[in-house]
Amino acid sequence: MRTARIPAMANAHSHAFQLDLRGSGERVGGSDAGDDFWSWRTEMYRLASSHSPDSMGEVGRRVYRQMAAAGYGAVGEFHYVQHQPDGTPYPEPNAMAISLALAAVECGLEIVLLPAAYHRGGWAGSDSPPDPGQVRFCDPSVEAFLDRLDGLREWASGRDGVTVGVAAHSVRAVPAEWLEAIAGYAEQHALVRHVHASEQRRELAECQDEHGCSPIELLERTGFLGPRTSVVHAIHVSQHDIDLLAASRSLVVTCPTTEGNLGDGVLPGLRYLRAEVPLAIGTDEQVRIDPFEELREMETLARREGHTRSALLAAADGDLWGQVTENGRASLGLSTAAGEDRLIEINLDHPDLVGVAERDLELALATCASAAVVSAGVGP
Repeated sequence: MRTARIPAMANAHSHAFQLDLRGSGERVGGSDAGDDFWSWRTEMYRLASSHSPDSMGEVGRRVYRQMAAAGYGAVGEFHYVQHQPDGTPYPEPNAMAISLALAAVECGLEIVLLPAAYHRGGWAGSDSPPDPGQVRFCDPSVEAFLDRLDGLREWASGRDGVTVGVAAHSVRAVPAEWLEAIAGYAEQHALVRHVHASEQRRELAECQDEHGCSPIELLERTGFLGPRTSVVHAIHVSQHDIDLLAASRSLVVTCPTTEGNLGDGVLPGLRYLRAEVPLAIGTDEQVRIDPFEELREMETLARREGHTRSALLAAADGDLWGQVTENGRASLGLSTAAGEDRLIEINLDHPDLVGVAERDLELALATCASAAVVSAGVGP
């Protein structure tokens, strides 16, 4: 068997527990024309309500093992199932996140824990109570959230393969003053910060109603954007939004298989390319765990956007895999140099790659390969 070694991809956005929405998540709404992200999340709430620290660790081991075998070497775990089902903290307040961290290390992945602040049920002000399905996600104050984050950072300190960043779940789940406080904390401690934004059109309309601006404009106004910031999805954006992301040197994480599954929309990849906004990829809801497929969808969607074959791959001088890997590690605050030692082995005789000339391998990784070509992942 002929083989080659390439860098392991960085998975910049994961919700590990959503692995078990495969199949069942398609039942929600059925053929109803109103079936979309907002109906899908009711099933997500049901699944989230069933978890304990032990079961979270178990699903973590299953999903991270799949990631390692598929060619991922690092994962950013955007984690918001924090507390007991009634919303009270566990005796160890970070028990859920710790279970996931231990699972990732056991499976050979580097993990960046991104505990996500969550406070309210949605729009219409900070006094909007959480839905029953959201109660265990929520903290009573931003100070309580940041105190818990202090504890998690202390637990992770000195542990190989585990680092901690911070996230705000979304501009609908926290008020503007929380975004300001989280951005300030991240700056003080030089942490990466992540946030979901501009994923659905309803989100844009409701943000406009509450704040008089788009989600991206709100992030800029509150100081959340910046060179250590990753905005997840960022699909429904104006040119002004893109200019703000570019000027702040923020990064966008796209999750094409999830965004397609949820019917969110299409990333404006060529517009980001022209603005020099870097792009990384994530598995998000785990409907597919295959970095080659995410990369190919990102590229082909950009080609369709511009009705051209000269898209992201061409702009990366043919090495889109390498560029997105580097962007993903930057999104997670991981050293690019350290990533050079995180290699996977691919089978050049696999049907996806057989007959591909050595000089064309980088091109094939972004257009015709799949996770099936990985003969040796990072592993423990």
